[in-house]
Amino acid sequence: MFTGIDEVDWASLRHAYGSAKDVPALLRGLASADPAEREIALDGMYGSVHHQGHVYDSTLACVPFLFGLMARAEVPDRGGIVELLVSIGGECASGSCAPAHAAVRAGAEAFIALTGDPDALVRGAAPRALVRFLDEPARVLDLLRQRLTVERDGRVLLALTEGLGQFVRRHPGHAAAAVDLLTAQSAPPYHPGLRLAALGQLALGAPDRLPADLVPTVVQLLRDRSEQRCGGPDRAETDTLVGRIRRLRPSDEEGSHLLRTLHTALGGRVADRIALLSGQLTSPDPIDRCNAVWMSAALFREWRADHSEPVALIGAQLWAEQDQLRDASVSVLSELFELAAPAADDLAALLTEQPGLRVHRWERGAPTLGGPLKALARSGDPRAVPLLAEVLAGPVVPDDLGQVIVHLGGSAAPLAPALRRGLGRVALDSPDVTDRAVALLSALRALGHTEAVPQVLRLLRGAPGGVGPREAVVANAVRALGSFGPAARAAVPDLRRLLNTGCAAVAAGALWSVEGDASTVLPVLLQELAHEQTGHRRAAAAELARLGPEARPALPALRRMTESDRVWERTSAACAFWRIGGDPEPVLPVLRAAWSENPRTRGTTAALLTEMGPAGAPLRDLVTTELATPRRHMARTGGYGSHDILKDERLLRRCREALGDG
Repeated sequence: MFTGIDEVDWASLRHAYGSAKDVPALLRGLASADPAEREIALDGMYGSVHHQGHVYDSTLACVPFLFGLMARAEVPDRGGIVELLVSIGGECASGSCAPAHAAVRAGAEAFIALTGDPDALVRGAAPRALVRFLDEPARVLDLLRQRLTVERDGRVLLALTEGLGQFVRRHPGHAAAAVDLLTAQSAPPYHPGLRLAALGQLALGAPDRLPADLVPTVVQLLRDRSEQRCGGPDRAETDTLVGRIRRLRPSDEEGSHLLRTLHTALGGRVADRIALLSGQLTSPDPIDRCNAVWMSAALFREWRADHSEPVALIGAQLWAEQDQLRDASVSVLSELFELAAPAADDLAALLTEQPGLRVHRWERGAPTLGGPLKALARSGDPRAVPLLAEVLAGPVVPDDLGQVIVHLGGSAAPLAPALRRGLGRVALDSPDVTDRAVALLSALRALGHTEAVPQVLRLLRGAPGGVGPREAVVANAVRALGSFGPAARAAVPDLRRLLNTGCAAVAAGALWSVEGDASTVLPVLLQELAHEQTGHRRAAAAELARLGPEARPALPALRRMTESDRVWERTSAACAFWRIGGDPEPVLPVLRAAWSENPRTRGTTAALLTEMGPAGAPLRDLVTTELATPRRHMARTGGYGSHDILKDERLLRRCREALGDG
């Protein structure tokens, strides 16, 4: 299986971290008798030779040896090798990935023998490989059908069912017989897990064959399966990437996969997905409920709907005895902000009953706000205020406390004195001064607590002309002073000093708020508007917009800026142009184009349309369409920003305001 391995000039080949001279040792490690060594070798293959799915010349050179390892029955863990080959071959048969796909497809005949391999993990990996790489649809379908009649291992049967579903999607011209097999498997007398798998594949490839009572059927099958579930095989625990991923998987990974497939297939059928989640969240089995909590996060962040029922059910999980279930629920709720309101009663009651959850103390590092209290505060519930006051009165104040207070609005006003004192205690030479100070400054700014001027000035003077993280402290201190208006008159000399620094635009804006003298700040902002860096130009446009008609000399430069090749520059310039000159003619086309080009600009545009009133009427179709669109404007597959839901809800609110429905 390693014939010719030493004849390859591995040192001249490359992987993610440079020379591939270490690859022969990884390949040999895959055949080791030591389970830990095998896992470390597989970890190395994914970590360097096939890093993040990339294919290098060394990856292609490995393919023949991986096929050789796969064919030797004495090699343990060959299922993982088959999966690695399938991943290397990829889905794409053209472009840069074509050589890898062709290399694996050239050896596809070898996958046929694996369907009857004594190792169930190998048999389970074979169907996916066959469907993807063997270019004989009739033969592939016949092999899958034959194995379904003789296979007895439940996990392999699930893999065969998924193989049928992949076959339907890959070969629609040959799909009828495969769909019939899936339809038969979705009904009695098949095992509940197999029926769930078949329903998921039908939902992905032949939704017209789904039963009319899909959701109640799935919920009942899930409960039947949970009653019959048994644990999987024990695996060696190793400190590798593969091992860590395995430990992070759900305790019922199979069940999670089955239901996630259904949710993915249902896509925008949000009512069905909410009903399905509600069924999962009321399951007698806490593992099923935990899986449902994590699945709900994907629904919440991607689709707009009335999510109050599943959110309330997630709140009910806070009382579960299982730490994993409670922690999952807290994690999801803390990212919902106002949408977490249906769970607020449970959050408040939990924090009252278990005060230790208000602060999370880490083994290493500073304490942070406890997840339940963070979720309650982010939801805007005023019951968080006295709890935060107790935390503020404690010996150690979490650095992130200030970040949640802004979501409580005016109800957080009683916390302002304690926040002011906390800002006064921030050590100016501390390495974490930025994290601590910026959060407190944001909170005091949101509360308009003008009595904090001395503490803000202390911070500002302690970090003069800062760069990098220090510049963030200076900028946020300046914004806070600007929000205090004339009450911050003592800061005027400091703000004037900053007019020749990297914070010139925000300093000019703050000086305008404090003094109201355009003659001082306008030249500075005009100069910043011509700066070579886009960040400076955008900041200048934003501050010029606040000056209104006083900034009319900036209109020609802003008009030119609306033709920038950077969408955010154009948007910032258009907003400033309207607020200064009140002429919609050059503004509306810019905003319409930006709305489509970058969905992140939509919140800014919707807010401006509210200000424009009748002048913004030509863009009413944008906000009307947005309000009628069920998918969130920043919905992404495979990840999301922690504030995406919050930003989307704000966009919807601004759209309603722009239409006069706010």
